Amino acid sequence: MNPRKSCPDEYPITLYLNGVELATYQLTNLDLEDWAIGYLFTEGIIDTPSDLKGLIIDAEQGRIFAELGRNFDAEHFAQGRKHFTAGCGKGITFFSMTDVKKFRKVNSNRTASMTYLLKKRHEFALQSPLYLATGGMHGACIVDRQGVITVREDIGRHNAVDKVIGHALREGLDPADLILLTTGRVSYEMLAKAARFGFGIVGSRTAATKQAIQLANFLHIEVVGYVRGKMALVYTSCGRILDDVTEMVAGESTN
Repeated sequence: MNPRKSCPDEYPITLYLNGVELATYQLTNLDLEDWAIGYLFTEGIIDTPSDLKGLIIDAEQGRIFAELGRNFDAEHFAQGRKHFTAGCGKGITFFSMTDVKKFRKVNSNRTASMTYLLKKRHEFALQSPLYLATGGMHGACIVDRQGVITVREDIGRHNAVDKVIGHALREGLDPADLILLTTGRVSYEMLAKAARFGFGIVGSRTAATKQAIQLANFLHIEVVGYVRGKMALVYTSCGRILDDVTEMVAGESTN
């Protein structure tokens, strides 16, 4: 019998832009600076962390105060059209699918074999302490060209992706060098986050939606689903993934 796991935590965190309340989000109370920077970037509010004049994290009161250095009408933005995202946690995006189609197409020469993605997905799982402790957390990780992975976890799959993007932005990492792996379903708004940052390869432990695949093909992003066990599914055709798993299985069957 497996030992009893603890319950995952979630906290309401309210984000303020220039003193104006934007929204309240359900988050895991860790890596909130990464989340704030990643979320503000993936929603098009900032282009770089240097666009922030100030960022105050009040985790105890569940509040984050972001002050933008440039002229920004926070009240007008907060009243804009919101799209509530599908999945766990309370997610909000201000981008529609039409907006995402206007994003710049991704230009990355990063390639990977399927066995490499499976290996990194396994390492990712082993380096996800909150999931191992609770069985109820999502995670996202980036893999650099040296194979080093950085993991962020959250109750919400969107939040985990924002956190790992925020980390990459703070460290000044080049998106062309990185692969994004996530435990969550790749929906259009998840694909939008990846596209906004510039990932060329996005892998998930589970599925991608039809809308996400359509956008990925349009924006030249390789999407790989069901990255687990010994197989994976490449949804797109950007030429960045070498399917050495199918070739290996086919070779074994002929011996």
